[in-house]
Amino acid sequence: MHEPEQDPFGESEEGGELMAPMLVAKLQEYGISHQDCQKLTDAGMHTVEAVAFTPKKTLLGIKGISEAKADKILAEACKLVPMGFTTATEIHMRRSELVHITTGSVGLDTILGGGIETGAITELFGEFRTGKSQICHTLAVTCQLPVSMGGGEGKCLYIDTEGTFRPTRMLAVAERYGLNGEEVLDNVAYARAYNADHQLQLLIQASAMMAESRFALLIVDSCTSLYRTDFSGRGELSARQTHLAKFLRTLMRLADEFGVAVVVTNQVVAQVDGGQFASADSKKPIGGNIMAHASTTRLSLRKGRGTARVCKIVDSPCLPEAEGIFAINANGIGDPEETDK
Repeated sequence: MHEPEQDPFGESEEGGELMAPMLVAKLQEYGISHQDCQKLTDAGMHTVEAVAFTPKKTLLGIKGISEAKADKILAEACKLVPMGFTTATEIHMRRSELVHITTGSVGLDTILGGGIETGAITELFGEFRTGKSQICHTLAVTCQLPVSMGGGEGKCLYIDTEGTFRPTRMLAVAERYGLNGEEVLDNVAYARAYNADHQLQLLIQASAMMAESRFALLIVDSCTSLYRTDFSGRGELSARQTHLAKFLRTLMRLADEFGVAVVVTNQVVAQVDGGQFASADSKKPIGGNIMAHASTTRLSLRKGRGTARVCKIVDSPCLPEAEGIFAINANGIGDPEETDK
């Protein structure tokens, strides 16, 4: 099997465009004390990028960091991390080198422009039994493949909120791609989230793990289920949306910082206020506008004929609205038989 550790952060030797995140200890070379670097790490900032992206008021909230120290830390971090203007040409070149992780289905990869995009959040929403968790299980394996095979040459971090994680599914996918099943499972870091606060806390642990080892994919299945139970009624709606926005912002920062692909699943709710004039599709994803704006690409899943499922691109900054058909097979996500199309 291809070992993810051999290419620590997936840089191409000739391009060198994709730089590895700098550990926060790097700031010691620029006059920041070891103690202050440790305080930043304890606060969940494990890279210089994380520090540079953090608002000053957040740094001031760390015990022992004065305003003068916060100013110096931010000044040094911003010198190391490019945060100014650049040309569209340079952005275009970077995007042309983006890695896409295969879903296992040719039909799905085609409408997605090659697969799940790294450095971005992809949201999957749909009813039960539409293939959300099955896509996640397949991606957890395919992200470990070499780039030449549609992989990301990295490990997977899997946060499960519904108790639907099944390693046996990953073993079946690993066998399909000729990978060593034991090594594939060793490269998947799993955590079960039990409440919304715990779910957010796990991202801080995820940041520490990503600073130490190469991860290509972060999965949250499901992103919103705990929010439906931890916050109830309109009285807690504002608190729920604020907490969800913070969680999604942290996910986006991890995608920016480490270049990982972030895949989140979302549940749907029935619209009952439309009466006879309601549209044919009366199900909408929960989370409201905050969820909609945070996701880079939104994919709607629904059941098709037989084992077939239909994926529709609902929102994307660069992909046109399109539909693709895939199937849930014994060896993971694939293409349907002709009879199911």
